[in-house]
Amino acid sequence: MSGRVPSRSGRVRRILRGPRPEAVPTLVARACAVVGLLDIAAGVFPRFRHSRMHAMAEVLPGSFGPFAAALSLSAGVLLLLLAHGLKRRKRRAWRAAVALLPAGAAAQFVYRHSVVGVVIAAALLTPLLIHRREFAALPDPRSRWRALANFVLMSAGSLALGMVIVSVHPHRMVGNPSVADRLTHVVYGLFGFEGPVDYQGNTSWTVAMSLGALGWLTAATTAYLAFRPEHPAAHLTEDDENRLRELLARHGGRDSLGHFALRRDKAVVFSPSGKAAVTYRVVSGVMLASGDPIGDVEAWPGAIERFMDEARAHSWTPAVMGCSETGGEVWTRETGLDALELGDEAVVEVADFSLSGRAMRNVRQMVKRIERAGYETRVRRIRDLSDAELERIRRAADDWRGTDTERGFSMALGRIGDPSDGDCLIATAHKQDDVPGEYGDLKAILHFVPWGRDGASLDLMRRDRSADPGMNELLIVAALQAAPKFGITRVSLNFAMFRSALARGEKIGAGPVLRAWRGLLVFLSRWFQIESLYKFNAKFQPRWEPRFVVYRASADLPRIGFAAMQAEGFVNLALPLPRFLRRRTAAPRPCAHAVPERDVRAA
Repeated sequence: MSGRVPSRSGRVRRILRGPRPEAVPTLVARACAVVGLLDIAAGVFPRFRHSRMHAMAEVLPGSFGPFAAALSLSAGVLLLLLAHGLKRRKRRAWRAAVALLPAGAAAQFVYRHSVVGVVIAAALLTPLLIHRREFAALPDPRSRWRALANFVLMSAGSLALGMVIVSVHPHRMVGNPSVADRLTHVVYGLFGFEGPVDYQGNTSWTVAMSLGALGWLTAATTAYLAFRPEHPAAHLTEDDENRLRELLARHGGRDSLGHFALRRDKAVVFSPSGKAAVTYRVVSGVMLASGDPIGDVEAWPGAIERFMDEARAHSWTPAVMGCSETGGEVWTRETGLDALELGDEAVVEVADFSLSGRAMRNVRQMVKRIERAGYETRVRRIRDLSDAELERIRRAADDWRGTDTERGFSMALGRIGDPSDGDCLIATAHKQDDVPGEYGDLKAILHFVPWGRDGASLDLMRRDRSADPGMNELLIVAALQAAPKFGITRVSLNFAMFRSALARGEKIGAGPVLRAWRGLLVFLSRWFQIESLYKFNAKFQPRWEPRFVVYRASADLPRIGFAAMQAEGFVNLALPLPRFLRRRTAAPRPCAHAVPERDVRAA
């Protein structure tokens, strides 16, 4: 099973600090959701009692009651929408809640004459004002997709709530309209028109105002999200990239994932001394770092502190994917976070690699069979390829990706052939066919990034689907055999999630819990390459280096896992263009933001 990195000092600090600072915002957010539901109930359901104030309100010009119902309904929906922002201590959510609570309380008092509703709203407004300093988080990165998502969700919610509003007055309804008539009335009402359902007395006005309020909310929130200024996700600047390359030149041999920090869809924070850095991406409110910090180990605490300060400033959930054991110890010691073993990285020592022996029999036979079929391999530095061949390899890698969604984040560079990546290693397989394909004799590609001065780390594996099986084995063997010529002594292969659980669960004497855990992993391997990557890596007799996920609380793990799947490309909430509509990109410039390649290491 998975193991934890000890972090006793971090846990002691956490106990001494007392309750978590996010406890108050969480309680306030839950209370805000409750008050929002009460406001919605006040606007949707008939009043619980009659009063003299209601009798007076009904004879006022314009009959204020329907407007109060619509105001109560609008305030309730908006408070529900703001609850998540309050939980994350967002300043703008606090300002909106402070303005909406009095409006909702006034609406409840006028429409339902509910003193209790006013007291509840005041009870929530009080801690909001007292703890206003807790709500100081800055906005998240955002794009226009939020407007589309809001329109879809608000429209669906408005239709459902509108059906309740239309149907909650059965005794005042004229006739017995069908479900289709009621749905038509809701749709018309959202756009401000009268539908086929009619009511006695002022109920028609109440229903119309409530439906109109829902339609107005949907339109207003969508327009706000669509036209507000964008806060795009941060990217590496040219200066940031140059500083990271300087750190990697001095300390890049420590972590095999170090070069992947140069992905240009990541942001970076540096230590005060500039001798260390942490790269990250924000996904669904999770500040997701990958690998160990870059640079001098002595300066790591400063970079980690800057990372945590940035997470607190925006109320992001901090997390680290795929750090080493040393990295996990430093993270937990400096921050009080916890670490859980995620899997193992396969590292092959070039000097120890050989195709001889019984353990390598299957790989040896496969390689010999493919070579007899007429395949040949070439292993070169990126800088040694011509522009024409590099473009052909880049286009082939894109077409052979196998999925419409690009994959990769923590263990993928996201580009091939950038002029600044001349030290990257590329292994290609070739076969002369009677009828050359679109990419000539090219059949498969392996791309490696530098791991310090004497190492290489696997980035991506692509092959022509019409090529013979075993292309990846052939190219890995070719790369390992050619490694001494390039001064490479160690090669990092794929990352195998939950490797130790799979290995121990299949051994004799494994307990029922371990066997059940392994069985679940094997079952999940039908959709995710868990067992297959472990078995593929094991063919090359590597040593296994554990990798860890660092997190704040166990309750954050599902959210972190979902964010990691988004970052790696397994979950895509955006709507990609069909492949035939995508424009091919030219060869990347040194600081162009290239399109990510698929990450087979993290599959």
